[in-house]
Amino acid sequence: METIKKKDIRALTKEQIRAFFVAQGDKAFRGNQVYEWLWQKGAHSFEAMTNLSKETRHQLDTNFVINHIKVDQMQRSSDGTIKNAVQLHDGLIVESVLIPTKTRTTACVSSQVGCSLDCRFCATSRLKRMRNLNPDEIYDQVVAIDNESRLYFDRKLSNIVFMGMGEPLMNYNNVLKAIDKITSPEGLAMSPKRIIVSTSGVPKMIKKMADDEVKFKLAVSLHSAIDEIRTSIMPFNATFPLKDLREALQYWYSKTKSRITYEYVVWDGINDTQNDANALVEFCRFAPSKVNLIEYNPIDDGEFQQASNKAIDMYVTTLERSGITVTVRRSRGKDIDAACGQLANKSN
Repeated sequence: METIKKKDIRALTKEQIRAFFVAQGDKAFRGNQVYEWLWQKGAHSFEAMTNLSKETRHQLDTNFVINHIKVDQMQRSSDGTIKNAVQLHDGLIVESVLIPTKTRTTACVSSQVGCSLDCRFCATSRLKRMRNLNPDEIYDQVVAIDNESRLYFDRKLSNIVFMGMGEPLMNYNNVLKAIDKITSPEGLAMSPKRIIVSTSGVPKMIKKMADDEVKFKLAVSLHSAIDEIRTSIMPFNATFPLKDLREALQYWYSKTKSRITYEYVVWDGINDTQNDANALVEFCRFAPSKVNLIEYNPIDDGEFQQASNKAIDMYVTTLERSGITVTVRRSRGKDIDAACGQLANKSN
């Protein structure tokens, strides 16, 4: 006898779930109850939906599944950072990270299994891109970290950054749907202003975000404002050169009036000269911007080594002199490979 493949109920809208119940001769509001269990209450099973009758739960179980993520392994860093190895319904694994400070907890979430891009300094880019994450799989990572934030730090999750595995703009529609759920009163009701989507720079998609009038913030992994250097460390820059990226960011700013954040790692012998810093200032001039100088986290014994403190200080001085806000970001969770660029499913 052929088994019918059950549909993942979280791929349905609230209207579709309501329509399912009406088609079964039941009341439409039953769909509202189920929808609330799925998103606000984060139910992992139909059995958990205790205000539904046994018959209704059985009916749901017969027709649908909830393809929920499972935190396969959780590691805690000496600095309080938590890394989750998250198992998806098809057995694939992604990683997400909870970063605590005195005043906030931030979720760093993944958007792809592996990555579409080829940045040479990032461990994730060495993994083959297997597939995009579905909206519910992105949402579930946030729910899991929110639960851990409440459990271990006695506060709800305050911020989200899409800086985990994958290039979010290469999974744009699903990332947007996930953010809609995260910010909806029927989901986690988080403010979009507390969400940052970080991209390596896909010009066409940055323009699309501006046209879609998104309310979340944008960060760009820049790392060099000189084409030859950027292409040598981020080969896709040959396809999306800096002039195209800058034009897209100018369009973004003209539409959103939202400040642009640049993520920037300074490496020894690669982008650590005064010339590099001057080029960055020149690139930033067209719109209000902020530069995060990020500590590098080695992924092997290779060519990428953290620049000297002298080089970092030179960048800070150059940027501040030009009126550009700059922050030096120290890494968190290095001892469990949870820091920027280290997510590669190494959990032992």
